[in-house]
Amino acid sequence: MVERSLPHLRIDGFVESKGYRGEGRGPQFRPSQVGDRVAHANRLIDSIEAIEPIRGAEGTYLEIIGRKGEPLDFEKFNVSGLSLLRVREETTVEGEVQPARATVKASAAERGLEKLRGKIEKYRDEDTAPDRHGNVKPKNSALVNGVEEIRLANLKALWRHPKRSVPLSPNELPWEVWLEPLGLEKFRSLALGCGVLLHGDPIQFPEDLVVLAEGSTASLAKLTELSGVVRAVTHPSAPIRFTEEFTPEEQFEWQAELSARIQTISRDAARTSYVTLLDTGVSLAHPLLRPLLDPADRHAAIDGWAVEDADGHGTRMAGLAAYGDLRPLLEGTQEVIASHRLESSKILPDVGENPYHLLGEQTRKGIDRVEDQVERVRTFALATTTDEDSPHSGAPTSWSVELDQLAAGISGNSASRRLIAVSAGNIDMQFGGSADYLAISDHPDSELQSPAQAWNAICVGAMTEKTGIGGPTFGRTLAPSGDLAPVSRTASWSKSWPIKPDVVLEGGNWYDDGLGTPNTHADLMLVSTSRSFPTRSFADMSDTSAATALAAREMAQLRARYPSLWPETIRALYVGSARWTTQMWSHIPEGMRDQKSALELLFRRYGFGKPDLARAMASASNSVTLIAQDHIRPYENATGGGRRFEEMRLFKLPWPSEVLRSLGSEEVTLRVSLSTFVEPNPSEVARGRKSRYGSHGLRFELIGPDEDESGFISRVGHVEEAYELNEPPEASEWTYGKIRRSVGSLHIDSLRIRASDLARRGTIAVFPVGGWWKDSRKVSPERCTTRFALVLEIETPVEDVDLYSEVRQKVRLATQVGT
Repeated sequence: MVERSLPHLRIDGFVESKGYRGEGRGPQFRPSQVGDRVAHANRLIDSIEAIEPIRGAEGTYLEIIGRKGEPLDFEKFNVSGLSLLRVREETTVEGEVQPARATVKASAAERGLEKLRGKIEKYRDEDTAPDRHGNVKPKNSALVNGVEEIRLANLKALWRHPKRSVPLSPNELPWEVWLEPLGLEKFRSLALGCGVLLHGDPIQFPEDLVVLAEGSTASLAKLTELSGVVRAVTHPSAPIRFTEEFTPEEQFEWQAELSARIQTISRDAARTSYVTLLDTGVSLAHPLLRPLLDPADRHAAIDGWAVEDADGHGTRMAGLAAYGDLRPLLEGTQEVIASHRLESSKILPDVGENPYHLLGEQTRKGIDRVEDQVERVRTFALATTTDEDSPHSGAPTSWSVELDQLAAGISGNSASRRLIAVSAGNIDMQFGGSADYLAISDHPDSELQSPAQAWNAICVGAMTEKTGIGGPTFGRTLAPSGDLAPVSRTASWSKSWPIKPDVVLEGGNWYDDGLGTPNTHADLMLVSTSRSFPTRSFADMSDTSAATALAAREMAQLRARYPSLWPETIRALYVGSARWTTQMWSHIPEGMRDQKSALELLFRRYGFGKPDLARAMASASNSVTLIAQDHIRPYENATGGGRRFEEMRLFKLPWPSEVLRSLGSEEVTLRVSLSTFVEPNPSEVARGRKSRYGSHGLRFELIGPDEDESGFISRVGHVEEAYELNEPPEASEWTYGKIRRSVGSLHIDSLRIRASDLARRGTIAVFPVGGWWKDSRKVSPERCTTRFALVLEIETPVEDVDLYSEVRQKVRLATQVGT
């Protein structure tokens, strides 16, 4: 194997801007014309007149029910005077068609009810101008033809939980209430009189404020009706607690011997890389941690909280984040060089637990506390999750949205973008040892826990290579080497929402004791530092917390080598380095491995696979990685209103064309990773527009082997988002295909191709698709400029081929001439 020791090559200057218009929303479907338009319109007008607005309320809630079998154009109800709050597409339940429905607020200040009535009257009384064929149709037909009924909405119409029904109880219940940004004071002023108590400070999102309330269903319904400022209601959750079933090992002499072999980096070194643990605090007593953790670098989210670790979880996370699994280090004799340091911010209380509505706030406060000190190169590690948001099926929750805002620099005292690793969460191991643990992990009830579905964060699941050799003397390990760890959670979705987990790392194994009981064992877990030093020096750790600590450590090492790279770029390098193991591939029959649909199982369990830190850190002569960090302005205001696409970024790459041509028909692999951080907007999800949760969307396209630049630009300009989501599964030449790479904010795919063909394909475009920025003129075009990272890796299995030197020479020449 060729040694990986060469620095990756930056190609930031090999780009130019090109105008980009795109095709917008793709094909539209219109409802059919009703038989008697006058009678239809009058019936709808009568239903509007029967609705009596509440005096003093900011608006009236309407439920728009569609005609069965006809499309309801939801966007027509998101205009001046009307706000679209919730969308439910038409479904069939037990053979009965449930028509599409929309929950809409008619603004009192903007006379929303009057405007809606006016649109229906125009439909009844006026026709459009003739088209070029001489055909006319009723005005506003796309809106009115799809509507069967308009009626006053109740609290149920604002309920946003995907599966649980709205609770109907006279007792006091907790509620998570989503408010309009300017509606908090009105809501507060009316709450007590309606018998509703509010708790804590609100969490702020682009179009919402989220508060925790307590009251009966009737009380909240009354408050909602009187205020007219509620956008959605759901059930609050509570965080899980970590279980502690680890066997301590008191090995003071081993610790002392290892400490003598460790070299650490100074806290004053320029651009020092840090792992920042958002956890239970860290004990400073341990000799292995003290050289890497300055006393001033321990913080707590809340004033008055001790920074010490009373639980032990944070200290175990610290040991793994600093050194990885201590077992091989303790058994070895080699020098250990620490490339990064540690910080701690305590976000979990010593007693009790954080109320659900404070989970995002405590995370934000924990980050603010460490960032108040000094600007550093940080990798955040969050290994606490909640299962009370389940099932979310990939949809955002208030905590995951806050994590997305923190990563994007939208939330927190600092506007800096942040690299955040979050654990996927663990399954409660309550099943027989002979059970198929993968079937349990794959079950929808085992979906990864919030906030791990956050788009901008790196979700870490657990796999294992621990086989039990030297461990249990009877029974068998549950997971084969190279497969998913037994308690790691997985995604329950396959489309629309991002691929999660992003990566999987070592989380230890479990074993069946032969009596039908699953068990842990010290030799099947990782060894880390104990908070109880000097009583005990080491503690065991496993599952997705351990995997998250390892991932944070590796990304911190990557940041130490490339401190100038953005968090988006580190994410692209690290996740892009991941591959599925041979054992993971074994679940796909040989004859199906070229079928993209067969890969869904691997994505849901393992994400992109196990990262390869050596690949992420360095290139080799036969494997060259190119990195570009760039900005793009996706949208611009259009003449006459609305937004249009603004630009694409065209990269003309310093391709190793000569070497590739010399390889002829030899196959090479191109892997592309495109990473950007989106500004989240959970309101769009409540309205049913999943593709609008992110502020913007970016995609990439590679020029064809026989395509000239003008033809390529024209083709990219006609790529439709609708096409991406409906592409025939096996149509693409790419390994994953557009369906799987067109979700979330990280897009990865690979291409195996003849070297001589790739030699002619040295141009790649990065271009925008839809996002909520495109739909909102409230956001200035100047603010819409965003940044992205593009990482390309070209690799040939032929070890004596030098791709690297040709690319490096072209990069140097371009730098010398100032391009």
